[in-house]
Amino acid sequence: MRPFDGRRVILGVTGGIACYKAVTLARLLTQAGAVVDVIMSRAAREFIGAITFEAVTGRPVAPDILDAGHALAHIRLAKEAALVLIAPATADFLARAAQGRADDQMTAVLLATKAPVLIAPAMNDGMWSHELAQRNAQTVRDVGYEVLEPEIGPLAFGEGVGPGRLPEPHVIVAHAGRLLETAKGLAGAQIIVTAGPTREALDPVRYITNHSSGRMGVAIAAAAWRRGATVTLIHGTLEVPLPTGATCIAVTTTAEMRDAVAAALPSADALVMAAAPADFRAADVGTQKIKKREAPPVIALQHTDDILVSTRSLRRAGAIVMGFALETTQVEENALAKMTRKGLDFIVANDATEVGAGFGTDTNRVVILSADGERETPPLMPKTALADVLLDRVTRALDARS
Repeated sequence: MRPFDGRRVILGVTGGIACYKAVTLARLLTQAGAVVDVIMSRAAREFIGAITFEAVTGRPVAPDILDAGHALAHIRLAKEAALVLIAPATADFLARAAQGRADDQMTAVLLATKAPVLIAPAMNDGMWSHELAQRNAQTVRDVGYEVLEPEIGPLAFGEGVGPGRLPEPHVIVAHAGRLLETAKGLAGAQIIVTAGPTREALDPVRYITNHSSGRMGVAIAAAAWRRGATVTLIHGTLEVPLPTGATCIAVTTTAEMRDAVAAALPSADALVMAAAPADFRAADVGTQKIKKREAPPVIALQHTDDILVSTRSLRRAGAIVMGFALETTQVEENALAKMTRKGLDFIVANDATEVGAGFGTDTNRVVILSADGERETPPLMPKTALADVLLDRVTRALDARS
């Protein structure tokens, strides 16, 4: 079960210019499976009409606390909430929340709920840095609310760039998912994930690479962080955004990825090698562009280092290592050979010729093979869902060794 599936999220929208982003936030939460009930402050209604939120959530916006017939709406919302999310939260809202006020629907729900609370402030940089605003933010943190740090970026017209910008909706959703996640078996674990392709130069213009998009590795890194792990993502060129929460290390060549893995591995509890490092490099990299002539050039290649083999001695005792094998023939036979040769606990094998699986797709179909002889064949599924399946295996293996 994904963290949002069927869960009720109360989205409080206060009246700042950033509240236009709350529409996208409501849409993303709904798409993730949440049942979203929106509470709008009176000021927020001056920026956005309630019908906009109703269109993206399919649910009516909560009534005002003083509306006839709705005197106890805040109690119902508070009890049914799996999460209360305030985004954007203005300086005024932070002050009233810190005082324990309950003079509107939003603050009343905040006081009445037992659900986790996530607050995403957005305001002018001078307001955010003011001692009183910082004191208010700390006050609500002290009672157990999670308060996101505003991003540094362009503020309202004429206000330049500074801290105070509302985090992007997908970042807020990631933090909300972490609060709602029930599978916390990786809490405190140090996890390395690799993702994407590497590139090996032929000359200053051309390079050898592959079709990896990085989707699978990024999905695993995001899911591991959501489950409570400290995540290091070592990645090549990606076609998808970096995941929230992970420490991200960008590399270009296979040697750079090997060195980054080697540096992080001694303290890691698990390594998930989802990247597709280039297997070959030019024996002699040209310093000038190789010119097109009648006779095509003959380029001598040599093997790159196998990262899992070359870093094997650096693994800490009890660490879990999961590799990947993308094959076109004898998929399981080749994958089993790789698992043995590289000393892996698991290998995730798939067929590059299968439609909807492998590189460049949002879905994948794999066979999960383990060193103890187990074999699992999940159905074709989104890579985001498969990430949880794979991390379930890693979690159980870590538990068995602890």
